[in-house]
Amino acid sequence: MSTTITLGFSPCPNDCFIFDAIVNKRIDLEGLDFNIKMEDVETLNRWAIEGKLDTTKLSFHAYAYLTEMYQLLNAGSALGFNCGPLLISKKEISREQVQHTDLKIAIPGKLTTANFLLSLAFPNAINKTELVFSGIEEGVLSGEFDAGLIIHENRFTYEQKGLKKIIDLGEYWESLIHAPIPLGGIVIKRELPVALKQKVDRLIRQSVEYAFANPMASRAFVKEHAQEMDEAVMQKHIDLYVNQYSVDLGDLGRNAVNLMMKKAQELKLIGGLNTALFV
Repeated sequence: MSTTITLGFSPCPNDCFIFDAIVNKRIDLEGLDFNIKMEDVETLNRWAIEGKLDTTKLSFHAYAYLTEMYQLLNAGSALGFNCGPLLISKKEISREQVQHTDLKIAIPGKLTTANFLLSLAFPNAINKTELVFSGIEEGVLSGEFDAGLIIHENRFTYEQKGLKKIIDLGEYWESLIHAPIPLGGIVIKRELPVALKQKVDRLIRQSVEYAFANPMASRAFVKEHAQEMDEAVMQKHIDLYVNQYSVDLGDLGRNAVNLMMKKAQELKLIGGLNTALFV
């Protein structure tokens, strides 16, 4: 008898690349059926707070608030170097201005890791408005916002649109912490049986390994959800966000997550952690 669990991830190329082999049953799912829910990451963050999904992609920032409800899987995460969010603008804006003037900043969601890093770098920058990440460049270009916090494929397109980088918050994190930046992870309900949690972790790892071994297999699924994204940008997106940490966090990845949680505690975003974070 099969077991059905809900699985949430975003339509971004990196997630579609990672989960294609599960969605399209290219690997043995060991009797599991996955009920797939695809949404942008901030929607997934909010659903996680509601406990809506059994297992889901979310921002590591959101996970800081959810450690009692969910555990992190070792497979499927997005961590790395030189892949962090960028704060961009239409006209030249200095870092001093970001810190000391009331700039209107568009962000991709309060619970995103991008916003966590912005708050870490510029604690006084509080005039923020949430937008779907794909609308942030246009919001800055139109003059509605002084600056925008961009993630995903927009880091490959902002310069072509005449926008300027104020700061790379990934570089900021790396200079501060000297560890890969934890962007998004895959979590599973803590209450589920240990054997089931381990099975889901194993299947996601196999799905990533299948994608790496058969890079063209996921192309149709990735393109279907990337909509009008240029194919070269689509591939850059996958190359940037899917790496060895997506197969397995490993000691280095787990340490980076622990360091981020420690920072969240220092910023009083969360209290003390009294439970094991990882499956």
